[in-house]
Amino acid sequence: MKPILEIEPSELRRRLLAGETIQMIDVREDDEVAQGMISGAKHIPLGQIPGRLDEIPNEGEVIMICRSGGRSMRACHFLQQYGIECTNMTGGMLEWNEEEA
Repeated sequence: MKPILEIEPSELRRRLLAGETIQMIDVREDDEVAQGMISGAKHIPLGQIPGRLDEIPNEGEVIMICRSGGRSMRACHFLQQYGIECTNMTGGMLEWNEEEA
């Protein structure tokens, strides 16, 4: 298996502010997402990924997001088995929100 690509929240924010269109999937649970999501991200809880593969783009960059980076990394490993390459946002929403403050 190839290593999973990673992106830091600061780099993702920089690219979004520069106007890049980036496909993002937030794998947190409903109650976590209710506290805020990155604008433009699609919400698919981690446990629903296997049944919603058709909603995940299999070309171009797809960035996976969770609370701290662990669940999104698991999602990347799972998707890799189906030939879907994705990038994990390290530090997750904890780091994203920390940088925003």
